[in-house]
Amino acid sequence: MNFCSHCGAPVSFEIPPGDNRPRYLCRHCDTIHYQNPKMVVGCLPIWEDQVLLCRRAIEPKYGLWTLPAGFMENGEAVDEGAARETLEEAGARVEVLDLYTLISLPDINQVYLLYRARLLDLDFAPGEESLEVGLFSEADIPWGEIAFRTVEETLRHYFHDRRLGHFPLHRGNLYRSPR
Repeated sequence: MNFCSHCGAPVSFEIPPGDNRPRYLCRHCDTIHYQNPKMVVGCLPIWEDQVLLCRRAIEPKYGLWTLPAGFMENGEAVDEGAARETLEEAGARVEVLDLYTLISLPDINQVYLLYRARLLDLDFAPGEESLEVGLFSEADIPWGEIAFRTVEETLRHYFHDRRLGHFPLHRGNLYRSPR
């Protein structure tokens, strides 16, 4: 950031008074420009013993499989955003059940919130961001073609938990390199 979005004056990158980390600061109008993590919300849509996956039609990870998810919008609740993303990417209507995985990606400033959800019907189709969508049993998941570690981790938790008949909230952090 070079200029203040409020007044157009140049900004500096420094620790504002009373803060503990550097921020973009406009000395002209005293605006502090906070930059916070992006929230990625989505669903693990379930139909009987299968989950609904989308093959990505966009970068990053074009052509690989993922759960329907995307950035949360202003003015929506987390579960509403998860249902919206599922409808947009997979044309699928769901009943959002419970928060299932909460995964922080500190290296890229994202937080994933993925909900278990029940498909309401089998009337689904690829949205603009998907090449295709399909239901997969555990044995048919294209494990080598999963787009994101957050999705792979969520799927592995789900199939393990399904065998146990218990679906706790899974929380964790994923880093690019071991810490």
